[in-house]
Amino acid sequence: MLILSRKTGESLVIDGRIIVKIIRTDGDTVKVGIEAPADIPVHRQEVYDEIQKANREAATRVPLPHLPALGKPKSAAASIPFSPATNQKNSKTV
Repeated sequence: MLILSRKTGESLVIDGRIIVKIIRTDGDTVKVGIEAPADIPVHRQEVYDEIQKANREAATRVPLPHLPALGKPKSAAASIPFSPATNQKNSKTV
């Protein structure tokens, strides 16, 4: 772990793309500003830990049972693919 000392208003740069700036200190609380590209997620540690926990739980869930295959449409109207244009023709105004 790299440990740096910074004063209010000072920054550090990570990978040339992420800027971490010390905004304000108030006792043992430090306000930090982070500028990062939109494709780089930035989370507080406790939020990141919750996301990782939820991802692990989702990956280990029991899969749902397979649904039976659908049969052929029973009418010609049922075989028309859905599109906004066909939906307008086949819908009623109430």
